[in-house]
Amino acid sequence: MSTETMEARDFLAARIAGGVPKAAVVLGSGLGAFADELEQRVEIPYGAIPHWPVSTAIGHAGKLVFGAIEGLPIVVMSGRAHLYEGNTPAQAAFGVRTLGRLGVRVIVFTNAAGGINLDYSQGALVLISDHINLQGSNPLTGPNDDSLGPRFPDMSEAYAVRFRQIAREAARESGFEMPEGIYAAVSGPSYETPAEIRFLRTIGADLVGMSTVPEVIAANHMGLGCLAISCVTNMAAGIAQRKIEHQEVLETGRLVRGRLVSLLKAVLPRLVMEVS
Repeated sequence: MSTETMEARDFLAARIAGGVPKAAVVLGSGLGAFADELEQRVEIPYGAIPHWPVSTAIGHAGKLVFGAIEGLPIVVMSGRAHLYEGNTPAQAAFGVRTLGRLGVRVIVFTNAAGGINLDYSQGALVLISDHINLQGSNPLTGPNDDSLGPRFPDMSEAYAVRFRQIAREAARESGFEMPEGIYAAVSGPSYETPAEIRFLRTIGADLVGMSTVPEVIAANHMGLGCLAISCVTNMAAGIAQRKIEHQEVLETGRLVRGRLVSLLKAVLPRLVMEVS
């Protein structure tokens, strides 16, 4: 996999104009609108990049977008690879590792999540403060690539405290508050049962989803700074008295578009300054 990420990196490096981006954004289900905000966009379908897993999930465009926000070079993963699509943990982390090899130092992850915490409402944007990995796998399993990071990386601050402070400040400037919560990652693709949601609440989860954690583990392994934002696209099973449908997830993502785009535009330059 190390050789494959290097080949993907070299392919992308030959196509970058305007400088290597230090910041990346990973866009989750129904949250792809931010990619359209970039200036001087260069779009590369995942299928054209050597070894890059192709997104098959509805609501994931499946392309890498290079561009800029007010002159700041940014790269956006518009869609991701999930375990439930049949990908290995290493494939789920492939994009993050390739971008880290390319020179990215900061990654903002977004995802669509089910709300477990009863204080949340549909459409809320929540900062992930920590996670619980219930996917039964880890992208670091197997021989360690010492060129990426240590065999046993520390995960006590997987989601940088300072980055979360910056995001909360930016949200207040935009007129809203961002709560924090713990994200439970499950494998999917079936939504959780009411009993599973009661279990997740008991062990301390505020949110539940099917992505992000393999990427965050791989990013921390490489020493990259991570911020993660969940959009509560639906309340979890047993809370809302109706069936959960993916169309509802996508529709809620569209409704929060403006708020998320404004937040990312405000946050990204400040995060890059933190690591410069």
